[in-house]
Amino acid sequence: MIALLAGCTTPGPRIDKSLSATGQASRVRFLVLHYTVSDKPASIKILTQQQVSAHYLVTDDPQPTIYGLVDETRAAYHAGMSSWKGYTQLNNSSIGIEIVNAGWKDTPQGRVFAPFPQSQIDVLVPLIKDIVARHKIAPENVVGHSDIAPLRKQDPGPLFPWYQLAQAGLVVWPDANRVAAVRQVFDIQVPDVAWFQKKLAAHGFALAQSGVLDGQTRTVIGAFQMKYRPANIAGEPDAETAAMLEVLTTPANAPLPPVPPVPVPPAPLVPAVPGTPVPVPGVPPVQAVPPAPVLSPVQPAQPVQPVQPVQPVQPVQPVQSVVPTQQ
Repeated sequence: MIALLAGCTTPGPRIDKSLSATGQASRVRFLVLHYTVSDKPASIKILTQQQVSAHYLVTDDPQPTIYGLVDETRAAYHAGMSSWKGYTQLNNSSIGIEIVNAGWKDTPQGRVFAPFPQSQIDVLVPLIKDIVARHKIAPENVVGHSDIAPLRKQDPGPLFPWYQLAQAGLVVWPDANRVAAVRQVFDIQVPDVAWFQKKLAAHGFALAQSGVLDGQTRTVIGAFQMKYRPANIAGEPDAETAAMLEVLTTPANAPLPPVPPVPVPPAPLVPAVPGTPVPVPGVPPVQAVPPAPVLSPVQPAQPVQPVQPVQPVQPVQPVQSVVPTQQ
């Protein structure tokens, strides 16, 4: 019966793989690093028995183990809603590495992140080197979950040693000397919010160009700072962050940015007085001619009431002559 059933199975097509095309490349363009926010047993259970997954898991044992959980030719569900340098839905074009790490916890002193043992990094760096070499992944495309989904994720957090990866040539890093030179320009005047949004988008983040320092912009600035300036991740658009962004988004031999003009506070509004000179930049002020005194208007004379005409005097009747009395 078994032989009969085997004979009924339709064989697959015969494929001759003796030829190979020159025009081909790996589908993998990005490598994304995560922390698990769990201990080793919970991390293994989550990544093997639930829908979320990753290609590799690096444990936190004294001698860490690297587990290969998903074949690199297949997609793992580690990135979620994501974007980097215009590419979206990065599950299909990336390799994900989960690192066993407790993540963070909130305390009365603020949020505290868990460190990464050096033994874990010593295992992780050769793994990344091997992956990026085989898939020809560019250093600017070795990113954290907080880079590709900054509004949702913070992993691998500000304590992840990105600089060690930069020293191994695995991620881009701003030249410290050039950052110091550029910062002198931005210490005079920090660029406006529109400048920061434009530079963050050029670096790779998906960010609305609103020109407004809203919560989304602060969060993305904080994600950038977690990678390059972890000592202060408040999300403020300051001069040091601007200098790093400028260096990372311009060629190494680019001239320094021009010194922005120092904004002049507007003069208080004063009602204009006739004859007052208007100040002109670069021209010495002219002494104003005092205005002529304003005379009070002459009140019109009140009309004189006409004098009532004098009533004519009645003529005096002549006195009757007295008739002399007879003696």
